[in-house]
Amino acid sequence: MVILECHNLSKEFNDVPVFRDVNFRMETREKVAVVGPNGAGKTTLLRVMLGELSPDEGQVVISRDLRIGYLAQNQNIDSRNTIYEELLGTKQELIDTEKRIRELERAMSSLTGDDLIKAVEEHDRLSGFFERERGFGIRGEVTGVAHGLGFSDDELDYSISTLSGGQKTRVALGKLLLTKNDLIILDEPTNHLDMNAVEWLEGYIRSYPGAVLVVSHDRYFMDRIVTRVAEIDQNRLTVWDGNYSSFAEKKAKARKDALHAWMNQQKEIRHQEEVIRKLKSFNREKSIKRAESREKMLDKIEVLEKPAESRLDMHLSFTPCVESGNDVLEVRGLAKSFGDNRLFSDLNFELKRGEHVAIIGNNGTGKTTLLKIINHLMPADKGSITTGVRVKIAYYDQEHHVLNNAGTLFDEISDAHPDMNNTEIRTRLAAFLFTGDDVFKRVGDLSGGEKGRLSLLKLMLSKANLLLLDEPTNHLDITSREILEEAIRSYEGTVLYVSHDRYFINRTATRILDLTGRQLVNYIGDYDYYASHRDERMSKLAPSAVPAQQEVPASPDGRSDWQAQKKQQKEERRLANELKKCEEEIADLEARSKEIDSELALPEVGYDLARLRTLSDEQQQINDRLEILYAQWEELA
Repeated sequence: MVILECHNLSKEFNDVPVFRDVNFRMETREKVAVVGPNGAGKTTLLRVMLGELSPDEGQVVISRDLRIGYLAQNQNIDSRNTIYEELLGTKQELIDTEKRIRELERAMSSLTGDDLIKAVEEHDRLSGFFERERGFGIRGEVTGVAHGLGFSDDELDYSISTLSGGQKTRVALGKLLLTKNDLIILDEPTNHLDMNAVEWLEGYIRSYPGAVLVVSHDRYFMDRIVTRVAEIDQNRLTVWDGNYSSFAEKKAKARKDALHAWMNQQKEIRHQEEVIRKLKSFNREKSIKRAESREKMLDKIEVLEKPAESRLDMHLSFTPCVESGNDVLEVRGLAKSFGDNRLFSDLNFELKRGEHVAIIGNNGTGKTTLLKIINHLMPADKGSITTGVRVKIAYYDQEHHVLNNAGTLFDEISDAHPDMNNTEIRTRLAAFLFTGDDVFKRVGDLSGGEKGRLSLLKLMLSKANLLLLDEPTNHLDITSREILEEAIRSYEGTVLYVSHDRYFINRTATRILDLTGRQLVNYIGDYDYYASHRDERMSKLAPSAVPAQQEVPASPDGRSDWQAQKKQQKEERRLANELKKCEEEIADLEARSKEIDSELALPEVGYDLARLRTLSDEQQQINDRLEILYAQWEELA
């Protein structure tokens, strides 16, 4: 049953289109994700659906009596209640019903006649309603949702007025889930949640009896809950069946097919134009007529539009200035506390050259603190950190404290790299989408995503061989995350990073360190491997006896498994390099082909048969080579 429909929606701000001709529908119990780059109009579309904004064209049709709940990205709940009282307030009707049932039970002992009959009838009616709505379990349900979203029993007594913005958003999410709407619309619901809370939310949404429409950058989350993906790109909305991974695969194939069709058509058009030029160059009546006939056929061709770039124009590549030794980092006996809060004790681990290691764990376990200690931004209470020979470290701070908010973007790069001239600095900034007067913006005025891009640029320019990254995907849209993933996958240096982005971890990590119980548990593999072995592994370890570094290999031979992963990564880098070379050669040959076309169009060349033959032969050689390269490109891509 269709519960919401959008018909030909269009919206613009200040004559700049946000989206056009959007057609979309939601059905009962359906789970759908809305994706697109930052600024594509996802939140605007949600607000139009909710009636908070009016469309410039089109209409939204909603089923009668449809109950809709909405979670915006930022919540500012103004309440004197505790967390528990605020969440329990969503069940006020059942609380009032229970109170009335108890009042009736007390009163019936002294009632007679019609008054008793009326009291019994009301009691039966209210009791039936209370049982149908599972009123006896509301307090357990409220507590379960609160625990699932990461609130401890002690925190349930905290006043709403004392909470941070992230905690208030979690409370708002809890209220929404407890309200039992027919349709809930969630804008970035996994922000402010740790991994355990996100996993709990996935299970809750999968079993939720209503429909769910979610805007998210969490690809792993979308993989687990949605059955359709609606993408806003270049002001248009396209709906794809399947979860996020299915959408990404189908979109890549569709773009590959469209690009292949466009390249083939361009090849055919160039061929026909070449034949026409040659026929005209013969300057004979029959050849000219044949050329004109071909021109008419060419004019009737419906020229395909070149597919838009599948990625932003941000160009990110990490290249170490020097290769480090095989032993990159050794941590021994590390401990850190803040007052009575002991984060970890006796941490021990090593990093080898070329490893990409993810540190995961719940909020507050000390992951960021560990990175800061390694980067000498914070002292440890105990322990030692030893770096290997020729190790050069670069640090990505999730709060971007390493950036100077008072300076401009241009100053940020020139101060760090005084050897670069103005043109080089502008070129580098432009490669990260900072063009024109953008380079003179104050760093403090940038958005979170813009600061992320600037920090990534500094990271790239550092040419370090050990990258320490703290939540590098925060504030980045999906396309930027994918660009970062590819850069790390092809990076030959060593990476140690903290992240909650499970999709990112799956794509980039060769090893996972789980910071739990104040110790590290080591898993050789990606996030899927960790998730499938975590419960089994942790069930064998008492919380007080978690070893400093437990090897959990993906095969009986952990070393051979690690080597196999390294071999696979090396093969992937080789294929990526071959693809790049293939594309560069295609670009060079196509450029030369255009030059030859221009020369063949010159009148003096038409009368120089020797020159004409030389150019035609070269053109044919280029076409033959391009056919081979197109086939190679298709296979490599």
